[in-house]
Amino acid sequence: MLESLLAGDDEASVIALATLRSGATYWVAERAQPAGKHAGVFNRRLQRMRMHGLEPLGLERAVQLVREHGQPVRTGLIDAADRKWTTLLFLTEDGSALVACAGWPLPLVRKPPL
Repeated sequence: MLESLLAGDDEASVIALATLRSGATYWVAERAQPAGKHAGVFNRRLQRMRMHGLEPLGLERAVQLVREHGQPVRTGLIDAADRKWTTLLFLTEDGSALVACAGWPLPLVRKPPL
């Protein structure tokens, strides 16, 4: 079922689907939380990542879409089998549709300047 939700053509969705099909593990929260809460938390995480020189794929857009959605959302994660990539999912309250997704390489460590 999760594969069918990742039918979008944005880069984060394409990577998430490929990752899932290559043997990734995934998890989806059982309960939804208010969209504003998630938007605030992940906006702060985006700012922290940027402060450390990391630019997560699609996270800024995901925060915007979650905020615009305005209804409770469930979160989920897709972790690549090789543990080199993770995708964050935002699903509708009933889990029937994808609101947004974002991804970033793992581990989240800043590379030292040369």
